[in-house]
Amino acid sequence: MNTSSSKPGVARRLAPSPEWGSRLFTIGLLLLGAVSSYYVFNASVRSKTHLLLGIAVMTLSFLPSLLWAKHGKPSLPVFEALLFTCFNTYALPLLNGHEDLLRYTEGEVTRATIAVLVYQAAAIIAYNFVSGPPSSSPFWTKDVISATLNKWLGYGIGLNTGYIIVSTFTTLIPYSIGSVLRAVFFGIGIICTFMTSRRLGLGELGPAERTWFFINLAIQCVCMMSTLFLVSSISLLLLALVGYISAGGRVPVIVTALCLCLLAVLHNGKAAMREKYWEPVRVIPAPTELPAFYSEWFNHGLNGEGEPRENKRMTGKLIDRTSLIHILCLVVSNSPDQMPFLNGETYADIPAQFIPRLFWPNKPPGHVSTTRLSVYYGLQTEEDTQKTTIGFGMVSEAYANFGYIGLFVLGILIGFAFKKVHSGASSGPIFSYGGLFTIILLAWCFQVEFTLSLWLSSLYQATLAVLGIPFLLRNFFSSPP
Repeated sequence: MNTSSSKPGVARRLAPSPEWGSRLFTIGLLLLGAVSSYYVFNASVRSKTHLLLGIAVMTLSFLPSLLWAKHGKPSLPVFEALLFTCFNTYALPLLNGHEDLLRYTEGEVTRATIAVLVYQAAAIIAYNFVSGPPSSSPFWTKDVISATLNKWLGYGIGLNTGYIIVSTFTTLIPYSIGSVLRAVFFGIGIICTFMTSRRLGLGELGPAERTWFFINLAIQCVCMMSTLFLVSSISLLLLALVGYISAGGRVPVIVTALCLCLLAVLHNGKAAMREKYWEPVRVIPAPTELPAFYSEWFNHGLNGEGEPRENKRMTGKLIDRTSLIHILCLVVSNSPDQMPFLNGETYADIPAQFIPRLFWPNKPPGHVSTTRLSVYYGLQTEEDTQKTTIGFGMVSEAYANFGYIGLFVLGILIGFAFKKVHSGASSGPIFSYGGLFTIILLAWCFQVEFTLSLWLSSLYQATLAVLGIPFLLRNFFSSPP
């Protein structure tokens, strides 16, 4: 997507300039070199093979983003963001010596890391070899939202904040419409947060708008984290970060470092807080109790309570939390020798997720594939899955079904699909249906723990909610929004 605008202060398209693209490329290359050099001398691995494999996974994680910055590609870094998540989910936990990896032999860890490389290589090759001209379809090329939308973004953010407060701390929303409203407001939040962060990166926000944006972003994160789940807040912050960087070409190093430290402290004390507030039943503090709640949480986090390895740095624990390589090692160590491949059983759950529950009240839940994998590999019982879920991710799921062949096919399909989206959106306005879909897809790149069934079904619901609003307004009202 190009960035030009018929009106000052209206960021209707995406326009990376060669200057900041080159600057980002240099920063990224230096960061890759610095991190690689650090781990050459400080990696907590059991063999040089693991060191080399870990650096290889890290390099392939960086590669698409580096190419995007170097060439100043006229698109959002969607595929690039998806591949970059392999950095924190697979490369860093391996190089940092994730404690759960000690349960597996060196050979099993090696096979698991090679599995990640197969997936990465297949995805990158497919993405770079698939070609096609920009789409001329109205879906990609026609603006569906007026150029005056920017003044409404703040209202959308405030509306989403209000929904998060109500849904978190009250029971006012009926269960029957809860999933629908969640999809609608989550979609509104994604679009408004991303577009506002882009305007922030472009320097278009006035002091009042900046204050409103940061206050609402903080309130949303505080409310969502009061459930003692951090993933939603992390995804929201990452989306805002990508929006800011993709517009301005600047990395807010100080703010990013502060957020990382804050999240590390909270993660460090999360186990102790869950033990208190989740047993025997889950309790969410009232809004008036939040200051005391977070004060207690910070005390646990700073004291390192509830963690088995007291001497480990808090940021390292946060990286461990995002790790999926130990789950992949579990799958690789058991399949196919001890436990046969599932041969597509979890993928068979996908079609059912696209049938509205209105027409199928007893439709399997969205996390049915995760439940199947958790029970199959002995991580949970059926009863346990009703209380919490364990993230497997699409890479481990693909290996559990078809081994290395499954990973190769998954990488090819992802590379092909994301390149088609890139081609369609490369010259269209960001406020087309296709542009809005691309923003949603970018947000979903951070849902690394989802199986393919849950990833597709939740993406489908959010897309219907986001694209349905301008569609209804354009077709049932006299003028576009």
